Amino acid sequence: MKRPIDRGGIALWGFVGTVVLTGLMAGSQALGLTRMNIPFMLGTMLTPDRDRAKVVGFGVHLLNGWLFALLYAAAFRSWRRATWWLGAAIGLVHGLFVLVAALPLLPGLHPRMASEQQGPTPTRQLEPPGFLARNYGRRTPLSVLLAHLLYGAILGAFYRPE
Repeated sequence: MKRPIDRGGIALWGFVGTVVLTGLMAGSQALGLTRMNIPFMLGTMLTPDRDRAKVVGFGVHLLNGWLFALLYAAAFRSWRRATWWLGAAIGLVHGLFVLVAALPLLPGLHPRMASEQQGPTPTRQLEPPGFLARNYGRRTPLSVLLAHLLYGAILGAFYRPE
């Protein structure tokens, strides 16, 4: 008989992984490796208040981290094992997906982000990410991939599928 899904483990390690990922990205921004601020970008989708956007965006990013932790956990359960390197492999795919598919779609979804085809307007003032989010700095793809590798490694190392 299969054990029930470890919701506590998903919640805990999804939270830890997301906080580490967000901290690594914030550190990358502080060190000048990238100008991308994911909580700010997410928050400005929901509010025009730039200060409040950072708080709202962190909450949205945390929820996203928990949702993705569910997907990682589903993969680990299907494989009947979880290791740091399996988590890191999923993290690599996750990071590539963010860079190649999710971020390029953002200008079409974000009410305050300019698009590549049309420049800024009084409402749309945020710069679009561009290919591999390189509009935010040439080291941005590396920062995003490393952060997602670490997120996955944390989930793989500490989540127990059975």
